Amino acid sequence: MAFDPVQPEPYYAPGWHPPRAPLDRWSVASVVAGALMTGPVAIALGVIGLRRTRAHGSRGGRLALVGIGLGVVGSLAIAAVAVGVQLTAAATRPLPLDVDAPRDAQAVQLVTGHCVDPLPAGGDVDDVTVTPCDQPHAAQVVTEYRFDRAAVWPGQQAADRRVWAACTLTPDEVAAGVRAVAWAPTEQSWKRGDRTGLCLATVDGGGLTGSFLDGSVILP
Repeated sequence: MAFDPVQPEPYYAPGWHPPRAPLDRWSVASVVAGALMTGPVAIALGVIGLRRTRAHGSRGGRLALVGIGLGVVGSLAIAAVAVGVQLTAAATRPLPLDVDAPRDAQAVQLVTGHCVDPLPAGGDVDDVTVTPCDQPHAAQVVTEYRFDRAAVWPGQQAADRRVWAACTLTPDEVAAGVRAVAWAPTEQSWKRGDRTGLCLATVDGGGLTGSFLDGSVILP
């Protein structure tokens, strides 16, 4: 007669639980990268973490999904900032002089030789319409005053005085009724990098044709 000993049941102490699966570090890193708005980095780490949790049975799958979500949000934010920077650069880039038709522009895009119509009223000038100088126009940029790029904001009155000092007309122009208009940077435009003042020549009522720069201007 064979002896078949009874195998004892394994004993577990009260409160014992199987050890938890390890937490995947890649998933954790994806959440951290997402919180830091690194965008694509968070997405890449999250994808790796998600694959590792599924392959090895480790914890962190939900964290990986959170990291991927944050990465998508960060990527969209980065794209929006990039587009904004490009649009700002395009809106402040100097216009070419060979304008063949009236077009809207920002005052900071004007350079010596540009003609505008109409001439904006007093106050801060932002939007202008650039017009070919061989067509009737109200004023023309005849000189520029450039502040030092490293200069600190001198105050509006001081900025206006500096631009006015560089804004001169010839005696013949003054005798013909031409007057000068000076546009200086404002404190707000200075903060955006504007360091150029403009001097425009105009006459009451507008109606100029031609250019002051080459002597082809015809007064009304």
